[in-house]
Amino acid sequence: MAKEPLKTLTESMFYVLLALWRQDRCGTEIAAYVRELTADRVTLGPGTLYSILGKFEEEKLIRETWVRGRMRVYRITEEGRALFRRELDYMRLCVTDGERETREEEPR
Repeated sequence: MAKEPLKTLTESMFYVLLALWRQDRCGTEIAAYVRELTADRVTLGPGTLYSILGKFEEEKLIRETWVRGRMRVYRITEEGRALFRRELDYMRLCVTDGERETREEEPR
C-alpha cells in the first residue's frame, strides 16, 4: 500500500515551517525561534523536532542546505511553502467560523 502524503500539520509542524519561511536554520535555531515567537507556549524537544525534520525531508517539504559535523541547516521548499499556505488558509477559515458562531447574540 502506497504511503499517504502529509495533508495537515500539527502545531509543532506549522511552527517548524514558519521558522524556515524567511531563512535557513539548523535544528537548535528552529527550536529557539519557535520558543521565542510563541513566548514558550510551543517548545520543541530534540525528539519531536528531529522527527518532524526527518518527515519533512522525506516529504520534500524541506531540504538540507549544508552540513558541518552534526549541524545540519534546512531550507523550506516550494512544496513546503504551498502546504504551509494551505494550512494557514484553513486555520483562517476555522477562526472565522469560530468567531462567527461565538459572537454574542444581538439584542432583539
